[in-house]
Amino acid sequence: MTWRLTMNSLAPKTTTTPSNSLSSQLQQIGLCALPTQLDDFIARATKSRWSAHQILEQLVKAEGAERSRRSLERRLRISGIKSFKPMADFDWSWPAKIERDVIERALSLDFLGEARNLVMVGRNGLGKTMIAQNLCHAAVLAGHSVLFRSAAALLEDLHRQTPEGRRRKLRTYANVGLLAIDEVGYLSFDDKAADLLYEVVTGVTNASR
Repeated sequence: MTWRLTMNSLAPKTTTTPSNSLSSQLQQIGLCALPTQLDDFIARATKSRWSAHQILEQLVKAEGAERSRRSLERRLRISGIKSFKPMADFDWSWPAKIERDVIERALSLDFLGEARNLVMVGRNGLGKTMIAQNLCHAAVLAGHSVLFRSAAALLEDLHRQTPEGRRRKLRTYANVGLLAIDEVGYLSFDDKAADLLYEVVTGVTNASR
């Protein structure tokens, strides 16, 4: 029996892969809006006879709007605000005494620009959480990074971290645009919890200076 080896048998097999679609290629270079509305975009450009300059202008406009929308959704999700009642539904007559002018000025977010802390004090059920959630929502809409956490959730998060993880979390709390700590007066703190909360508050205060 003889064996015969031909060059063809040594040649690597080649497979033909279909080229990616234009939508996929646009996604690969980081575009967000255009891949999902490509056919509509092309149709509008053709119908309106856009020039190359106009096409680029519309592309930039669409991408900017989409990135802003995604950024807003991401910041709202990270913030932890969840569902809340708008200030239009707040009953200003319910608290026996409330500094309405202070609350309304706070809703303009002037305290953020001045790097000041805002502390709300009052009995349970007067609407402090609702006001805080509205402040956080206004800050998100204004482009700030926001974290809304109850004191219990914040301390639990810090307690379960390793020392290095805790330091990272403290830096995160210190560097966020607005940190709202809710229900501080609901807890009875032991020394360790009180120290952690003190670290958070002083870290945020120092970072704002």
